[in-house]
Amino acid sequence: MQYAVHSSNGTYIVSEDKGQATTGGMSAYQISSPASGHSQAMDGSPGSLPSPQQLTEEASRKRELRLMKNRTAAKEYRRRKKDYVRSLEMRIAIIENQKQKMTEELDSLRQMCTGKSNSI
Repeated sequence: MQYAVHSSNGTYIVSEDKGQATTGGMSAYQISSPASGHSQAMDGSPGSLPSPQQLTEEASRKRELRLMKNRTAAKEYRRRKKDYVRSLEMRIAIIENQKQKMTEELDSLRQMCTGKSNSI
């Protein structure tokens, strides 16, 4: 599985490293920055602690991913809301048209009724 996340300081590519053996049955991940050309391996073993820089980069990557997902969700919500408003506007137009036709029919029926009562 491979993830690509764009951050303010460059694009980070996170990919699972299948060639490296890890302890504890956990996967190791390789984080590389194309801008700097260097990479760091984060081993998932319980004995090793990540450096503060690695924690900061991981937090930054997670934040960027969360913001990207949030932007996508907000865009989708706005699209669905516009579609819903359009459908309501169409229903309003249809109902107003029906109301106008019924009003005209009522007026013509009233005229027919008043015309019959005058002739009697």
